Amino acid sequence: MTIDQAFDRTVAYYDDWMRKALPGYDDLFTVATAVVPFESDAPIRVLDLGAGTGLFSQHVAQKYLNATFVLTDVAARMLEGAEQRFAEQAGRFEFVVEDYRNLQAVADFDLIISSLSIHHLTNEGKRRLCQQVYTALREGGAFVNVDQIKGETSYLQDLYWDLWLRHVRASDAPEEQIQESIERRTTYDQDASLADQLDWLREAGFVNVDCVYRHTFVGVFLAMKGN
Repeated sequence: MTIDQAFDRTVAYYDDWMRKALPGYDDLFTVATAVVPFESDAPIRVLDLGAGTGLFSQHVAQKYLNATFVLTDVAARMLEGAEQRFAEQAGRFEFVVEDYRNLQAVADFDLIISSLSIHHLTNEGKRRLCQQVYTALREGGAFVNVDQIKGETSYLQDLYWDLWLRHVRASDAPEEQIQESIERRTTYDQDASLADQLDWLREAGFVNVDCVYRHTFVGVFLAMKGN
């Protein structure tokens, strides 16, 4: 099964699953939105990489009412969920089914966001994407990424895994959904260390690079182009 097929199977329950399965969901996205470095009335152009059903874009859109968005994902049914989410605001949103590893944009966006997607790439793929994102941003733009972090030791990896399992099992999520998530994580996840992720952003040319919030194995990364 390809990764787009695996995630397309989750469309009916994905939003509810994310809120149950992601440790610190509310804080993660509150911080991720708060660190966007623009005034709330700014007419920013936003690109969402691996947008899925549009959860991250929704958080940003609620704060930035003049923003316009391009949501991209390889999973067509997931993007259909995003289209339904934003159906009443159709003029602000564009939906593109494609692999964002093929990103060719040059200085087209003020803000690029991503959530729980880039960890599916190889380390070299992540590094290359950082460079592509830098190129796609306008001067003064920002990249905000909510993503997974590999534990620095096997002990920490096992700890994060056990904490996550306890968390989802305490959330009343159906066991079938938990098992499907375990299969997706063990099949498709290729987490990178915190140090590597920060280094790749700096190598690409970003400044003000940091993991501004972290909850166990998930963090909010901020990187800016210029300023």
